[in-house]
Amino acid sequence: MFTGLIREMAEVLSYRNDILTLKARYKPEVGDSIAVNGACLTVVEVGEGYFRVELADETRRTIAMENLEGKVHIEPAMRMGDRFEGHIVQGHVDTVGTIASIRRQTNGTDFFITLPERYLPYIVPKGSVTIDGVSLTVNDVGDDGFRLTIIPHTMAHTLFGAYRVGRRVNIETDLFARYVANILERRESLRQKSWRTVERFEALF
Repeated sequence: MFTGLIREMAEVLSYRNDILTLKARYKPEVGDSIAVNGACLTVVEVGEGYFRVELADETRRTIAMENLEGKVHIEPAMRMGDRFEGHIVQGHVDTVGTIASIRRQTNGTDFFITLPERYLPYIVPKGSVTIDGVSLTVNDVGDDGFRLTIIPHTMAHTLFGAYRVGRRVNIETDLFARYVANILERRESLRQKSWRTVERFEALF
């Protein structure tokens, strides 16, 4: 589990044969979980000033692979007793969105991000969302995306300061929104199945 607070911006040294090599001040241990641009990955090798993580097939199909170059966000998994900040982040990227517009404000920067329609029900106004591993608050939700306001501190200490229109970003929707939506969807599905069963029995008489 993660919090969506970035530990540092690591440098990508290489990506070969599904192995990503990162240079960072943080030194994990083999077997540790670490979120890279929001995707939970397992450390498979640690060396002097670098470590390697492996990307599974599902991860490669889901995330914005083109962003695994230059700098990336990293956050180690929480340990028992760690201070909890941000929000509950699993490191399970749901989908990839696209930055549709960026608008500078007086004391922040608005980002409007579009995403596939099927994931919109999990984006809640004033709720939480994770973008490339960063825990953020949703300002409002539109027909095809949502708006975030990024404060100057976040712009300065994450990659958001370098993001441009058209960039694809990893999105993890809010855990609780997903659970509630799944429960309601299953409840409605069961209700419909129950009514169909009743109708089939009625048709026999």
